[in-house]
Amino acid sequence: MIDDLDLEHTVHHLDCAEGRLRVITAGDTGPPVVLLSGGGTDSATLSWRHLIPALAPTFRVFAPDWPKQGGSRPWDGLADHDRLVRCVTEVLDHFELAEAAFVGLSQGGAVALAYAIEQPGRVSRLVALAPGGIIDFPPVVHQLLWLTAKIPFLNRTLPSLMAGSRPQTVAFARRGLFAALPADFEQVVDEIMAESAAGSSSSDWQNTSIGPLRMRVDLRPRLPEINCPTLFLQGDSDIGIRPRFTIEAARLVPGAKIVILENTGHWISRQSPDLVNPMIKDFLSDSAP
Repeated sequence: MIDDLDLEHTVHHLDCAEGRLRVITAGDTGPPVVLLSGGGTDSATLSWRHLIPALAPTFRVFAPDWPKQGGSRPWDGLADHDRLVRCVTEVLDHFELAEAAFVGLSQGGAVALAYAIEQPGRVSRLVALAPGGIIDFPPVVHQLLWLTAKIPFLNRTLPSLMAGSRPQTVAFARRGLFAALPADFEQVVDEIMAESAAGSSSSDWQNTSIGPLRMRVDLRPRLPEINCPTLFLQGDSDIGIRPRFTIEAARLVPGAKIVILENTGHWISRQSPDLVNPMIKDFLSDSAP
């Protein structure tokens, strides 16, 4: 689904031990920006279809597909949190980027936050859209989610039930991803179905980030270590990442800004690109903390 991107772009493939990592690049001038998409049925172009052309005239854009998503298939190995963090380093090193700004959504937001903690010298600015890695669940819900992640039949079957047919995909997107439908909703459904047909389901990151008793990926204790300018964007109607978690996370990051978008669900970048893209571009362009 990348050939219909409304701008000139280049596709690269990085050879890794487990497979090839596809990276879409656009723009040839300005500071570098790395875009990290979400988990499950997602890809670089699914989440960033509208942001890539918005940034490309001013920035050099690098948008990898996570392992087992988009063009990063086949991938022979576990793509858990630590592996995704290493993927980011491989992208930066391949393109000889000493540092870059990061924009991350959901799973990608968690990895972006983690990278700012672990590699502070390589992150100049950070935008986290409804990031993962900052939430917890009530005990019974947590146990059920952990069992779902641990049982292969369930973590393969549930995504197919949500995005198996077009009516199922439409219902899932309306209920779980958007609070108001974007103008290109039918195209979004087409893209979700194409990615699902290619084999996407719940990601290794999603399945391994939850432990039997607590979250294995919980960045909150280390968020005060982030020292780059940081912006959080959060939909007020997001049922995947509840706003209270993102508000708490923003309070833990020194000097962070947060914007709560009204009547907005989890997939901020696809529901409201006309609102979100200028915010991201302005924040990345601002040289002041």
